[in-house]
Amino acid sequence: MSHNTPTPQRRARLAVIYGFVSSRHWTFKVGALLLAAVLAMVFFAPWIAPYDPGAQNLIHRLQPPSASHWLGTDHLGRDVLSRLIVGGQFTVTVAAITVVFSLVVGTLIGVIAGRVGGLVDEVAMRVVDLLISVPDVVVAIFLIGVFGSNYFTLILSLTLVGWTPFARLARALAKEVNSREYIRAAEVLGMRRSFVIFRHIIPNTIRPIAAVSFLRFGHKLITVGGLSYLGLGVQPPNPDWGLMLAEAQPYLERVPLLMIAPGAVIFIAALSVTWMGHGMEIERRRTGKQDKS
Repeated sequence: MSHNTPTPQRRARLAVIYGFVSSRHWTFKVGALLLAAVLAMVFFAPWIAPYDPGAQNLIHRLQPPSASHWLGTDHLGRDVLSRLIVGGQFTVTVAAITVVFSLVVGTLIGVIAGRVGGLVDEVAMRVVDLLISVPDVVVAIFLIGVFGSNYFTLILSLTLVGWTPFARLARALAKEVNSREYIRAAEVLGMRRSFVIFRHIIPNTIRPIAAVSFLRFGHKLITVGGLSYLGLGVQPPNPDWGLMLAEAQPYLERVPLLMIAPGAVIFIAALSVTWMGHGMEIERRRTGKQDKS
């Protein structure tokens, strides 16, 4: 058998992957394609960036696009394309870690509150109501002012408020699952509360929470980019999409591409995850209607 001939196991895996992708809503497919392109650009940045993103050449500053510099150069003669490719690492990493932490914390708190009920539920929801009214940017600005701008401070500040939407959704889903027959059967059999939560309730909340996590990821991308734009994220001379927007603002009329390029990348990255989340939510509602019918 040729080494290039796929084995039955490999063909089965490919069929499952193809079936999953082909059955998704078109918004999910387009969003996944855009996100894959952005992530490939970010993670392979050291190998695909044509120039050192920090290399300055004042003689060739503010150059228009050319064969040597596809997106031109900035006010310090640095290659815009290289800085654009490398600049997404900070924004994407902070946004991804923040969403993961927020998802884990919020899901656990929401599921426990919805399952236990009573005083635990009341206290948890009052805390959620309090924090959800505070913009995460305000919390980030306060903590950055106290502890300085770094990965830890940004992730902590965005997670302190970011878990609340997940908690509210997880609580509602947990209360819905609590009314099902197999939960009552597990209680009658004397199964531990922790076993019921992790074996039955949390698995039934994964799909809708995953859809929300994509939407929140897009929100965090814009938030982190906005903080860098305000000078509270990545500090010069390190490249970052939000910082590139701020540096390009004085040259908007002369070289508008300096501002259009990073703005377009932020928009595409946020749009990709938003479409993926929208597509997953459509599939979830469609599946729910089929199950009821």
